[in-house]
Amino acid sequence: MDISWSEVFGLTVSPVELMIRGTAVYLFLLFVFRTVLQRDIGAVGVADVLLLVIIADASQNAMASEYKSVTDGLILVSTILGWNVLFDYLSFRFPRMRKILQPPVLRLVRNGEILHRNLRREFISEDELWAKLRENGIEKLEDVRSAMMESDGTISVIKREKGGGEDPKPPKQHRPI
Repeated sequence: MDISWSEVFGLTVSPVELMIRGTAVYLFLLFVFRTVLQRDIGAVGVADVLLLVIIADASQNAMASEYKSVTDGLILVSTILGWNVLFDYLSFRFPRMRKILQPPVLRLVRNGEILHRNLRREFISEDELWAKLRENGIEKLEDVRSAMMESDGTISVIKREKGGGEDPKPPKQHRPI
């Protein structure tokens, strides 16, 4: 069996074209995942996995332009990883970029009261919220000082202290040092 090393590692598509295609699809998917698919209640369901598989296949076809060599694939993957690292750095370094690239923290419970408007905004059912509250050892809503949907989609819970102190203001966003 003869291996043609030029077919395995040679370029079949222009590197610039691969970078443009990779960039376009990455930016589109970043927009979709940051704006439409923010919600993540801590578990990946079958529908989520199916969605990711379909998106991966569709975006691969949009990016690939029928490439056939390893080098083409490496350039494409490097372009996508490069954008991901750049956006992570920009959100870490610049607060304005963080506001654009990361969804804000959203309060779901304040002083023992469910904020139904915010649940509807993220399509979170009360059953899903209660599941997260129970995971945090909460049995009664009165025991919750605050429950927040964090920018990564997880839900954090702050229990009410024995004195029953109120939490009138949302927490401040931390600024980088």
